[in-house]
Amino acid sequence: MQVRYGRRSGKAKERAGMESYEKEEIPYPPLLPSTVDLQQVTIIPHAEWERIRDSLNKLTREAAVLRAERTAKKNMHMKSQELVKHWTNTYAGMKEQKLRAKQKRDEELEAERQILDLEEEIYKQGERKKAIENAKQYQFYQTERVKRFHSGLLLSRVMKERDVQIQYKKNAVKSDEKWEEQVKLNDAKALKEDQEKLEKQRRERVALAKDHLKQIKEHEEEEETRKKSEEKDAEEIKRQNLLYEIEMKKKLSRKQEEIDASRKRFFDNMRDKNIIRAVEQQQQEEEEEKTRKFIKAKKRLIQMRKDKEAETHRLMEERRERINNFLSKLIKEKLDTEDLIMSRDIADIDTELDKREKEKHEKMQADLKAIAEHRASVMKNKEEEEKQRKIESKEELQAVLKADKMFQELEKEKKLKANKEKLEVQDAHIHQIALNKFNSKQLKEEDLNYWRLTEALAVEKEKEFEKYAREVINFESESTKKYTYPMVKAVQEGVGGGRGPPFVGRGGIRPSYQANDVTGVQLPFYNSQGSKYDFQKSKRRLGFTW
Repeated sequence: MQVRYGRRSGKAKERAGMESYEKEEIPYPPLLPSTVDLQQVTIIPHAEWERIRDSLNKLTREAAVLRAERTAKKNMHMKSQELVKHWTNTYAGMKEQKLRAKQKRDEELEAERQILDLEEEIYKQGERKKAIENAKQYQFYQTERVKRFHSGLLLSRVMKERDVQIQYKKNAVKSDEKWEEQVKLNDAKALKEDQEKLEKQRRERVALAKDHLKQIKEHEEEEETRKKSEEKDAEEIKRQNLLYEIEMKKKLSRKQEEIDASRKRFFDNMRDKNIIRAVEQQQQEEEEEKTRKFIKAKKRLIQMRKDKEAETHRLMEERRERINNFLSKLIKEKLDTEDLIMSRDIADIDTELDKREKEKHEKMQADLKAIAEHRASVMKNKEEEEKQRKIESKEELQAVLKADKMFQELEKEKKLKANKEKLEVQDAHIHQIALNKFNSKQLKEEDLNYWRLTEALAVEKEKEFEKYAREVINFESESTKKYTYPMVKAVQEGVGGGRGPPFVGRGGIRPSYQANDVTGVQLPFYNSQGSKYDFQKSKRRLGFTW
């Protein structure tokens, strides 16, 4: 047994361990299976084995190292973030504090805005109620009856003012001196009121000026406080920017170190790729050399096939020439024996003609016999067809009778169905008549309810108008009761604004009527108690006796 190490070779050492193991003196088994040929085993040092294994698993090991470094950096980054998350002296912490303060201020402002919105909503609701009341009052004032009442009120006030003016004119002639004294007193009183008014305006202007000066001073103090706050914020921002720049420089330096390390790893990877590419190129060249050899062998096989085909063609030409010589020899022999063949053919033709005549006669006899048989079979078939036709006619008659019976049953069913449909239509008509009666009754009830509601509304409006008119008449009658007649007359006219007779069953509504002509004007209202002329006296005066 030889032991090989590198280029050296020598005799094997005596292996006492294995022999003693075979003698069952050592209690542990051998390191190799018993089927391994130890002469084919190469023993290398442990360091050489580690170098080979490292060269094979280099990329995997580097990838694992990179993953471990990336995981460690990520964990360190997360720990750093968790550590500085609650610090208040960092740029991010101060920014977060400012954001929280701003959010708190925004929440307070939002709460104040909500309170203002609620107050504004309450105010608008009150304004809407006022607008609705004003609209109702305006709508009440725009009715015809209220307008007529206001017209009567205006007429009463005009009559009162007219009487006052007439009385004033009567008294004015008697009291000119008294009037002059009264004018002087009024002038002195007006002058004093003007002076007091001017003095009041001057005091108000002085107070307003003081208020303006106070506001200007407050604004200046607020502006100075704001500037100091802005300067303090600017210094803080400058300090934070300086800290940010320092942090960014550190971050850039760390990033540059990472870039250099990545570049180094990239170049190492590229060097390994170049080695792999060279090995792959060598393998490709070997494959191309094998391909060229294969193509050369294939060309040689094609040339051999062509040579074989040429040889085969030459052999076929030789064979064709031998066949042509043989055929020419046969043709010559045929020409020599042609006369003999012709005489023999003539004898054969005569024999054939006799045979054909005989076959023709036999065929004619067979045809006649077949015709007779066919005639008999046709007559028999006609008899059978006649019997079959009678049977079919009888079956068709039975089928027609059956169909007629089915048709009569169908017609009977149709009549029953039509009668049933007529009864259903009649029931539907009866139901529709009852429904129409119910609907008409319902419409009458709704109409009556509508008129009841209309009368109730008219009574309510009448009460409201009477209340309003009574209050106005009482207020106007406090001074004098002499001029309330136009208002009382307007109240007594009734609702509706027309000139016709009032409807007693419709809340006292007084409608209007139009003339039946192209003008369409409203008809006049005559409230005469009878003619003031004596027609009997006129007839007697004119000589009429009837």
